[in-house]
Amino acid sequence: MARTQSIVGRNWGGAFSGRRLAALPLILVFAWTAPAESRIERLANGQLQVGLDGTSGQLIELIDPISKRNLIDSKSTTSGVWELHFEDLGIVSPEKASAFDISPLAQDQGGLRLRWSQFGFPTARDLRVEVDVRMETNRPLSRWGIAVHNLNGRMPRLIKFPVLPDVAAQAGERLAVPVWLGQETASPRTQLLDSQGNPRRWEWSYPGILSMQCLALSTPDGAGLYIACDDTAGHLKDFAVFGGGETGLNLEIVHELERRAPSDDRCALPYSVSVGAFQGGWFEAATLYRSWATNQTWAGDSRLRRGLVPSWVTNTALWVWNRGPSSGVIEPAIALRKELGLPISVFWHWWHGCAYDVGFPEYLPPREGEAPFKAALQRAHEHDIHAIVYMNQRLWGMTTASWTNEGAIRFAVKAADGQVRPEVYNTFTRSPCASMCMGTEFWRNKYAGLAVSAVGQLGVDGIYMDQACSSLACFDPRHGHPQGGGTYWMKGFKMLAEDILRRCATCDVPALAGEGCAENWLPRLDLMLSLQVSRERYAGPDGWDVIPFFHAVYHPCGIFYGNYSSLTMPPYDELWPAEFAPKEPLEILDRKFSQQFLLEQARAFVWGQQPTIANFTPRQLSERDDEIAFVLRVAKVRRQALPYLQNGIMLTPPAVEVPQVEIPMSRLSIYAGQRGGLKEFKKVVAPVLAAAWLSPDKSIAIAVASISDEELRPLIRLHDAAFWLPDRGTVCRIDERGRTDVGQVVGTNLVLRPCLAPRDVCLLRLTRP
Repeated sequence: MARTQSIVGRNWGGAFSGRRLAALPLILVFAWTAPAESRIERLANGQLQVGLDGTSGQLIELIDPISKRNLIDSKSTTSGVWELHFEDLGIVSPEKASAFDISPLAQDQGGLRLRWSQFGFPTARDLRVEVDVRMETNRPLSRWGIAVHNLNGRMPRLIKFPVLPDVAAQAGERLAVPVWLGQETASPRTQLLDSQGNPRRWEWSYPGILSMQCLALSTPDGAGLYIACDDTAGHLKDFAVFGGGETGLNLEIVHELERRAPSDDRCALPYSVSVGAFQGGWFEAATLYRSWATNQTWAGDSRLRRGLVPSWVTNTALWVWNRGPSSGVIEPAIALRKELGLPISVFWHWWHGCAYDVGFPEYLPPREGEAPFKAALQRAHEHDIHAIVYMNQRLWGMTTASWTNEGAIRFAVKAADGQVRPEVYNTFTRSPCASMCMGTEFWRNKYAGLAVSAVGQLGVDGIYMDQACSSLACFDPRHGHPQGGGTYWMKGFKMLAEDILRRCATCDVPALAGEGCAENWLPRLDLMLSLQVSRERYAGPDGWDVIPFFHAVYHPCGIFYGNYSSLTMPPYDELWPAEFAPKEPLEILDRKFSQQFLLEQARAFVWGQQPTIANFTPRQLSERDDEIAFVLRVAKVRRQALPYLQNGIMLTPPAVEVPQVEIPMSRLSIYAGQRGGLKEFKKVVAPVLAAAWLSPDKSIAIAVASISDEELRPLIRLHDAAFWLPDRGTVCRIDERGRTDVGQVVGTNLVLRPCLAPRDVCLLRLTRP
């Protein structure tokens, strides 16, 4: 049995398309074949072939026609593509169905429908699960949907779908995950086993710690596996990767559903899942996701795209991230402002009257008093310095007086058993905090009132809403939102942000910043704190490397800033227990960690973030003048490169050929640097970083930064970006001294060999005649 359907498609090119998309044929053919002898039902579109077992519905083929590789280990596959979890029925899977059939969808839909039924449940005799599989017309992807019928008044707690068991092993595998900015590991199968050889499970929640709803397993010489959702409402789900056997690797998405009775005795995911193949690495996966993501409302409605970000934010040349009273925050910023000669903004922690990670949300009054605090802000404004202040947007300290006096426990997030799950961050006091539910009007009013007081009464320029890019499942039936899954968290945050801005209508519009980066928050936040450029400083050597996954998709849709890049030991809150305080506050780090500091600054520069320095003190201008000079150089060069590094689109990363070096690294975040002391390890890195950018006027530039103490002449190959290059033109070097023509562009397979001074920072702009 075979059917063939021809569809005329459009060749979509342009700034948000990958090179592979530009080369698509205009005529795509869907073919469904079911050879009787193999009992394999197949769908194909010329770029991907999907094969399903005709007797069970198991996924046994996911074939990339370019490499001719099957990404599923069909010899090992025994699991079904879905799993339902019920309160009363337990776990329901395809293996429990006594009946299965597969049939084509209507001809204009071009796909297959898989049906499982007769599960043998006395209270759910007619339960039926249907999965629809279709092929996309212009991408190497298949699209999957699931619906459950005849539920008899019950709802699944969660649905695991699709389950991709036994992903075929290939040489050189790399797993890329958009954990906020993004991270990648070169040894996923090895890391999925613990020291005793037992399988591990990684799970990342969306929306939240997972900034985009996709995963990518790439290989250098084969086909990569890509999985993504097209949910635009922010439903709760987890992307999971887990081991099995000696080298097994499995993928699945766990969808958390609302705890409610189905209105029509059925439930279906209100979005679909894409499963497919791609050629290349994490960036090619990002462009595949980008071709869909940047056409969604959160991109067009982002505050940057709508011109709503306060002008002082986009004009900021450098952030100073300091903590404590104004003497240790505003005065250092003024000193650095005089040295740089460009606008500086302050990211101000520990201004509040409560101890950090203990007394939230008792922020007011400021710990140094309202009058001195306002005077310090006024002094900052006189020097063209703006300040955003820390206010965690979901934690309430459970040992505070206000927790008891205001009955806050009623509005805290509850687990499925109805209990609060305390969160402990402060390693000195071990004080518990509770996460407040964003679905409650009480918490939104409480937080908005505090934020407006800080803006209207104290005169701060913005609020840093810590833990903003996160969402939780709440099961409290008294909160008025669906229990468990749903979209109430994102709706609640939208109402909170709009309320803050509405209440501040008579003031200067405050900037709203949040921790991490995530697509759902682009229309709500003016700034996103992207700390992953300093990942080693808080995560240590864990087998993962940071990648600009999110920036490759959404860079022109938001402003990104922040890192832990610091030349000192971490500060200590004066309101914490005195016995744990360091003998020398903000002790200068050993110079051997200088290259780690430079690496963090270089990543932020080439990846298009606003530069940030943490724990800056004026004495660093003389004691660590080389490192500070590098930060100032980054800020000055970036200032000349805003069309690329603030408004540009990231292009295929150039290949940088330069001998790698091993440098000392410190693991040293706020708490890691105190009790346990500094943790040291070594890491092999490239001393030259580079990224390619496309400006709104369609010109191209390569951002380059060297962290070496020696002169270097790296080879920078742009062969993968040839689609964007002019046939002939000039290479213009832009640095802190100005602009200089340094070479010619000839042809489209470009190789650059810039002369880089020690600790050099520049932009290589490719201009047409």
